[in-house]
Amino acid sequence: QVELAESGGGLVQPGGSLRLSCAARGSGFRVVAMAWYRQAPGKQRDLVAKITGGGSAFYVDSVKGRFTISRDNAENTMYLQMDSLKPEDTALYYCNVQIVSMSFRDEYWGQGTQVTVSS
Repeated sequence: QVELAESGGGLVQPGGSLRLSCAARGSGFRVVAMAWYRQAPGKQRDLVAKITGGGSAFYVDSVKGRFTISRDNAENTMYLQMDSLKPEDTALYYCNVQIVSMSFRDEYWGQGTQVTVSS
């Protein structure tokens, strides 16, 4: 059983910063890949950034140069540093974790953390 604990969302003014975290808790699994998604009201859930176990990162064009994804493999924790935030970054942010357990792959979603960018 894997549980994801997200934190770090909030209200920030345009140009401000926030740092999200997602911790995968449990035992008997190995984290393969981690990613952040976001969903704005009335829109679909979209990928924001993802990172492999080796640290290779991918970003969607709209956040390149502003967001930084990182992970602590020892703690099974992923972070998303968000700088130069814009109102269009307002959304519910979800972490996604892909794991391997007893040779089976599975994925888990966090509960979501709200990010609101507004003056």
